[in-house]
Amino acid sequence: MAHHIGSPSKSTDILMVRHIDSPIDLSDDYYFLCSFCLIFSAEYTKAMEENYHKEHLACHNCDKQLVACRYIVKEEHPYCIPCYQQLFAHNCDECGKPIGPDFKDLSYKDRHWHEFCFKCCGCQKSLVDQPFASKNDKIYCSDCHDNNFAARCDGCGEPFRGGMKKFEYKGKQWHDWCFVCSECNQPIGNKSFIPRDERVICVPCYESKYAQRCSKCGDVINKGGISYKNTPWHRECFTCTNCNKQLAGEKFTSKEEHPYCGDCYGELFAKRCCRCTKPITGIGGTKFISFEERHWHSDCFNCYKCDASMVGRGFLMNGEDIVCPECGRS
Repeated sequence: MAHHIGSPSKSTDILMVRHIDSPIDLSDDYYFLCSFCLIFSAEYTKAMEENYHKEHLACHNCDKQLVACRYIVKEEHPYCIPCYQQLFAHNCDECGKPIGPDFKDLSYKDRHWHEFCFKCCGCQKSLVDQPFASKNDKIYCSDCHDNNFAARCDGCGEPFRGGMKKFEYKGKQWHDWCFVCSECNQPIGNKSFIPRDERVICVPCYESKYAQRCSKCGDVINKGGISYKNTPWHRECFTCTNCNKQLAGEKFTSKEEHPYCGDCYGELFAKRCCRCTKPITGIGGTKFISFEERHWHSDCFNCYKCDASMVGRGFLMNGEDIVCPECGRS
């Protein structure tokens, strides 16, 4: 009996094939299934692990037959090269042409380039496998980017390139090797420095040329120094000339430009009260009264008989003693 093989319709992917009297035995080696219809073993081609009539292996977009032609499979459908480029290939950001399957597609931030178009817009050097940077929608090699846009050193004027250390001080910035002591010209790096007249000076240079030195030991005063009569001292060096007691924070006085604690000054130099015989130092605002080479603390200047204070009052001398007028008349 004759068999009838129909043409594929546009609305179906598989055409039903029927024998006039009985169904065809698809297990027979004589038959193969095309992706569209029934084919004979001598009439098919194999592609994408499927069997096709030669006229059925065609571009999914334009129906161009693909037998003996190059094609690309996209989402399980074959496309001829022109259709693939039109539908799916990216356009090169530099030349505007499609980046076809024969070229490498280089991308950066949703932008695409041919491999031979991916180059610095400044020096035109290829950027393939090279570091680059983007500025104002343009791409630059690292050298051109740094020369045009990078911050510059206030010392040498050269740009800061990637990976370089930058030192900042008072709104200015320097390379590691440009941030140097203004005295010895050695890089300061992470060491301490001291500013002086808009210059930076390393600690050793500052100490040797500008730092104050203790008037007693001669060493540099780094911290805790005090000044007395415009003379600098370490706190621990500012001591009583006689007993070496530290005077920082203590009451003291001086004799011939030398400091003395109150006790030593009183014992060595102070006048003594005629009544209590203790020194009259004047330290702390102590008041005293003198009469004919004799001296009294204000608190000791009292009548020897009634003990009334004579400060601001008339008094009489009774031998070595002072008495109030009332006691003197009696």
